[in-house]
Amino acid sequence: MNSSEFDRRFDDGDSVLDALDIEAARRPRLQQKRVNVDFPIWMVEQLDREATRLGVTRQSIIKVWLSERLEHHLGATTSQTSRNP
Repeated sequence: MNSSEFDRRFDDGDSVLDALDIEAARRPRLQQKRVNVDFPIWMVEQLDREATRLGVTRQSIIKVWLSERLEHHLGATTSQTSRNP
């Protein structure tokens, strides 16, 4: 099926799932890569306390906090760049 036929079927509300190879689908920049990070014991204990309080895993809270920090940092960097071309 070519792209025009795919678009027409989709726009008409017809199923296009048979035209997709779901097993080969990838999520660009969302694929995971395992990394190892060493934390001091006091930090692990604090992470565990906060994770328990929120009802999530240690890994989840680390991911969320790192994501928030990176988004904050990237937002600040983007706004600084746009002010100083």
